[in-house]
Amino acid sequence: MLNRIDLRGGAPDPRHLLPRARLDVSAAVEQIRPVVEAVREHGYPAVREASERFDGVAPETLRVPAEAIAAAEGTLDPQVRAALLESISRARKVHADQRRTDHTTQVVPGGTVTERWVPVDRVGLYVPGGLAMYPSTVVMNVVPAQAAGVRSLVVASPPQRDNGGLPDARVLAACALLGVDEVYAVGGAQAVAMLAYGCATDAAGSAHCDPVDMITGPGNIWVTAAKRLLRGVVGIDAEAGPTEIAILADDTADPGHVAADLISQAEHDPLAASVLVTPSVALADAVDRELARRVPATKHADRVGTALGGEQSGVVLVDDLTAGLRVVDAYAAEHLEIQTADAREWAMRVRNAGAIFVGAYSPVSLGDYCAGSNHVLPTGGCARHSSGLSVQSFLRGIHVVEYTEAALREVAPHVVTLADAEDLPAHGQAVTARFPGKPA
Repeated sequence: MLNRIDLRGGAPDPRHLLPRARLDVSAAVEQIRPVVEAVREHGYPAVREASERFDGVAPETLRVPAEAIAAAEGTLDPQVRAALLESISRARKVHADQRRTDHTTQVVPGGTVTERWVPVDRVGLYVPGGLAMYPSTVVMNVVPAQAAGVRSLVVASPPQRDNGGLPDARVLAACALLGVDEVYAVGGAQAVAMLAYGCATDAAGSAHCDPVDMITGPGNIWVTAAKRLLRGVVGIDAEAGPTEIAILADDTADPGHVAADLISQAEHDPLAASVLVTPSVALADAVDRELARRVPATKHADRVGTALGGEQSGVVLVDDLTAGLRVVDAYAAEHLEIQTADAREWAMRVRNAGAIFVGAYSPVSLGDYCAGSNHVLPTGGCARHSSGLSVQSFLRGIHVVEYTEAALREVAPHVVTLADAEDLPAHGQAVTARFPGKPA
């Protein structure tokens, strides 16, 4: 079922030999540009028209009424409620420890630099609603923003025809459990544009969504394209692509576990990537047999089969685990599982991954819901340079510089020298002008 790529014998730079979904975000940007510009120019009518065209829903008002959010919480299945509360509790425990504190450094007597960590003021959190519904993504976006101290949080999620034009009821219930009451039934590129520019939320203009400073959360290619287009108008967390799992495994791994985990990510999307990296041909063969048995029995078998058989998925054969480590670092997976002997030792040598799951009893599904970690992670190899969503995503470092007269006087010659070296003499004069009797 899985394609095989044989890198045994060595590959100096395996990056371009590895399976990866092909997404043309630049082309998607041009396709959604008219939607974004229409929202910027016309506001509510453009959002409503796009919602009707793409979601089959033409809402009279974009904001979800408070009573609808409360009702969603009230009718939430008790077991789902308990699971969400556990997810929230564990995520809050982990994210609380991420909060940075202000720190003052005395550079010289009378000269200090304080680094303040200031939260973004208003954030728009996008929650997808396509092939699956994601109340867990509400948790993963809201918890770190709240831990950072973000003043104003707003959630946007696509309207659902089978829920009266409102977002999925479980998404609304998660918002209620987290205390988020500003929620909009808008999805896709039009949601990103609405959050970035702000607009009226009904035909009469009696209510308004104020623009946000930052937009976070995963979405489809149209959401990703809109985030790219509007980056600079607002801050963004990342350009999320289809989900990925890579598993570095040796012959100690249970092929049933490996197959189940590959299927779990393939379940998301036909473009989802499931990659096994192993030096064991016997394990690869056993995993193929497990997939052949398990895939037809899974609920979303067609979707899973398409993802596993696509060019973005496969088995990569390597000489040994050291070579496998080079491969997974080159791949830089969103989710990386280590199912080997001495798994933690190998995990601590990994340099590039969105999140690492160590050993037989730390599957990616745990991280999706209840590990306490965040599941909004870099995709498409971006883990080589980017991190997953965290409290830091919502904080800005601001340097506060405070020097006395004596401290400035002491360093003034160096400032003047560097200003002159860069042919910016006024920079130096801005310092020397503060000392009467000295040449200005």
